[in-house]
Amino acid sequence: MTETLLDVRNLNKAFGMVTAAKNLNVSFQRGVLTSIIGPNGAGKTTTFRSIMGLTPAKTGIVRFKGRDCTKLPPYKRARLGLGFVPEDRRILGPFTVKENLGLGRIPGRTGRWTLESVLEQFPVLSHMLDRLGGTLSGGEQQMLTIARALMSNPDVLVLDEPTEGLAPVVVSVLKDLMMSLKKADATILLSEQNIRFAMGVSDGVVVIDKGHVVFRGPMEDFKKEESIQKKYLAV
Repeated sequence: MTETLLDVRNLNKAFGMVTAAKNLNVSFQRGVLTSIIGPNGAGKTTTFRSIMGLTPAKTGIVRFKGRDCTKLPPYKRARLGLGFVPEDRRILGPFTVKENLGLGRIPGRTGRWTLESVLEQFPVLSHMLDRLGGTLSGGEQQMLTIARALMSNPDVLVLDEPTEGLAPVVVSVLKDLMMSLKKADATILLSEQNIRFAMGVSDGVVVIDKGHVVFRGPMEDFKKEESIQKKYLAV
C-alpha cells in the first residue's frame, strides 16, 4: 500500500466574504505527482500556502509524515521536508545564482540533491552561477526557483503555478523535468492553470472549486470526465 506522506483534513479559510477553502480534505502519496486544478479563485494557492504554513487556515489539520504540523511555522515544515516553489518565484535579485542555490540548503538534510546533481538537472544554470538572480529571464528564474527548492532535499515538492507566464519552449523543459523527477520517485504537488501541462505529467488529480473538492482520482479517470472539464475548467 502506498504511504500517505501529506494529509490535509477539514481545511477552512476565508478572506472576508470569499471562501478559499471549505472543509477541504486531500491526501498525497509517496512517489506520486498530483495536480490540484480548478478555475481562477478556486483556492489552489490558498491550499498550498496553508500546507506550507504561510497562510494559516482558520480550522483544519495538516499532517506530514504522520506528524501534526498545523501549528508549525513555515521554516520548521521546510526542515521536516516540505519544499516550496512559490508562484512569484522569490528569487533574490542582488544574489548570484550560486548564492540563491546555497540558500536552499537546510542543515541536517541530505539526499540525492547536491549542487552538482542540481546543475546536472539544470545545465543552463551551470553557465550562469556568477550572474545575479535579478538579471535572469522569467524562464531562467523559474528553473532557479525549482533548483533552489531541490537543494533542500524535500520529501514533498510543492509547486504553485510553475508554468505561468513562461514561453512554450520553457514549459517543454519543465515537462521534461517533471518526468525526470517522477522517474526518481519524487512526491510532487502541482497547482496549474495549464491543463494540458497537468494532464501530461500527473498521476493523480484533485479538482477544486470555491474551496471544496469536486473531483479526485487518477488522471486517466479525469481525462474521461468531459462534463467536469467543461464545467470547471472551460476545456
